[in-house]
Amino acid sequence: MTTVKFKKFDIEAYQPGKSTVKRLKNIIKLSANESALGVSVRAKKAISNKKLKFFRYPDGKSRELRSQISKKFDCNKEKIICGAGSDEVIQMLCQLFLKPKDEVILPQFSFLMYRIYAKIVGAKVVFAKEKNFKVSVSEIIKKVNSKTKMVFLANPNNPTGTYLTKFELINLRKRLRKNILLVVDDAYAEYMQNKDYKSGLDLFKNKQNVFILRTFSKIYGLSSLRVGWGYGSKKIIDALNIIKPPFNVNEVAQKAAIESLKDKKFITRSVKHNYFYATKLKDFLSNYDISSNKVSANFLLLNFNKCKLRAKSFYEKLKRKGIILRSTEEGYKIKNMLRLTIGSKEENIKFIKATQNIFRK
Repeated sequence: MTTVKFKKFDIEAYQPGKSTVKRLKNIIKLSANESALGVSVRAKKAISNKKLKFFRYPDGKSRELRSQISKKFDCNKEKIICGAGSDEVIQMLCQLFLKPKDEVILPQFSFLMYRIYAKIVGAKVVFAKEKNFKVSVSEIIKKVNSKTKMVFLANPNNPTGTYLTKFELINLRKRLRKNILLVVDDAYAEYMQNKDYKSGLDLFKNKQNVFILRTFSKIYGLSSLRVGWGYGSKKIIDALNIIKPPFNVNEVAQKAAIESLKDKKFITRSVKHNYFYATKLKDFLSNYDISSNKVSANFLLLNFNKCKLRAKSFYEKLKRKGIILRSTEEGYKIKNMLRLTIGSKEENIKFIKATQNIFRK
């Protein structure tokens, strides 16, 4: 039997944070940077609305959602495109801008989908070294050549939790050639309390050669519904709309996202919760010589280099107790470290108690 030939990609498939452990129930999943407080009550009501017409196609242009985003973030709705998660917008950007042999620069440790989508369209991925797990402007600039088409970076960065300051990000854009598109992923922007930080959207709202990514999967808690958005020049958005799938954001996702944006109390509560427990967990883990990044997003990168336990051993001991962290060896190739998502109050307390028990032995 003959199989029709297909393309073969030299790509390591994306491995999500694990969510199950054999023979164990009631797992505490701290591996995927999901919302600690779940979903806004307003979003829940929208999801359970009996008047939703599932037999109708959703609004293919997400008009109402784009209007609400525009209102919330004081930006032009005509420069917004919505996607089934921000990763779909990343995919469309790569399809639009890149051709084989073009080069894309990424920080050494960065969200895995940037490299995957760039490689799928045949572009060459070039990695810029980081300094102490922080994106380096100078190292990115070193990698620029005549083939460079795009630079992707998340700020704060996943999985490291470090970030470029307002001035460092502005400096990067100034030092890049004008015809290189800088893509700034603001996935964790809502959590940021750091005074020297400014989101990509705040800094580059009116720039023609910067594209901003945003998601509803993190602080808004809509990971399962897959909804995100991008912001860029009208020319880029118009071109993306030509290649965008016709009904890519489902009706439930659109309604839930609209209501999530309106719920200021939920966002405020989520930010306070995250800062309190991220600080608490960082201080607690330092007692066992487990260091981490400065508190920024809703996760910490845990460094075990000075700890008496190896990261892998700690990971396995926690897993046996039904608590799952993110291994950074898979995909990211970061040894002896783990990524810890900030969980709910109950989850964080259980993590603390489990850690105390592990180190007592």
